[in-house]
Amino acid sequence: MELVCNLHSHTRFSDGAGFHRDVVAAAARAGLDVVGVTDHNVWVGGLQGYYDRVLLLVGEEVHDPCRQPQVNHALILGAGQELAMEAASPQALIDAARERGALVFLAHPVEFSPRWLRDRLGEPALPWVDRGVTGFTGLELWNTMSEFKARLRTPLHALYYALFPQRFLRGPFPEAIRWWEQLWLSEIPAVAIGGADAHGHAYALGPWRRVLFPYEWLFRAVNTHILVDRPLQRRPEADWLRIRDALQAGRAWIANDLLGSSRGFRFEAYSGHRRATMGGTLRRAGAVHMEATVPFPGEIRLIRFGKGVVARSRGRRLQHLTVEPGIYRVEVYRGGRLWILTNPIRVI
Repeated sequence: MELVCNLHSHTRFSDGAGFHRDVVAAAARAGLDVVGVTDHNVWVGGLQGYYDRVLLLVGEEVHDPCRQPQVNHALILGAGQELAMEAASPQALIDAARERGALVFLAHPVEFSPRWLRDRLGEPALPWVDRGVTGFTGLELWNTMSEFKARLRTPLHALYYALFPQRFLRGPFPEAIRWWEQLWLSEIPAVAIGGADAHGHAYALGPWRRVLFPYEWLFRAVNTHILVDRPLQRRPEADWLRIRDALQAGRAWIANDLLGSSRGFRFEAYSGHRRATMGGTLRRAGAVHMEATVPFPGEIRLIRFGKGVVARSRGRRLQHLTVEPGIYRVEVYRGGRLWILTNPIRVI
């Protein structure tokens, strides 16, 4: 069963503009199945659960506010308690979260902020800099608002993208992709997710004021699609465990759903009677067949970590036969823009 999720948003409990009910309502209008609220250094208990058909997950985005700049933000889902007291030590924070069965994703792990944005608006880059940590679940590889910040080379760019926000979304930063691939090549299977980092604030440029990125718009953009092993039961805790297991295993892909809903996308590999999907490992029994299918036509690329593109196809299907072991993922482009990026399949 496929679920469309966005696991990174904020409310008035930290620096967002809305309440949890506003986030859930926007998620429902955007067609999400699961939405996560991850307020900064505050965990709000008692709200996780179903609201109509949307499952609200309440997590936390933890960082050390005493560190300047305030780098090393961690998205924590499923701890069920406050963990901001561990923020001073990124490794201790990760260890504490994992001891409680939580998932930990390094938020906006690579980030850039143009000089004028830093100098005039006090908006620094907030990447993850302590790369020696271990035990985390994965990387928030594509963060919508981080990409927006990086694209604002001048105030004119800010105005342009405020008027045409869909045009700044091009994909994860190449530096983040390289880090992610290197983790896998170093036997660290980091799961990639995408998130909105939604705040819902209004912005002013002279007399002009508007909510530049409403929750609903962001929830229609960069999302994480996951494959759970069976349908959800509308039991919040049991369903969270299924979602957690799917994310932990990497049965997921990231999509800019503004380019078209990616519901129904699949990427699989099989050899003999053995089969694997995203996040899985396939032991070869001869040649390996790889297949990706997409709901709308696009340019499909099969990429081998450390080697680059090994196959391409235009249309709604890519098929590739190989005997080479390696770590393989898929990217799909529509109109020259990245639409889908998958977690990999390891072939051994």
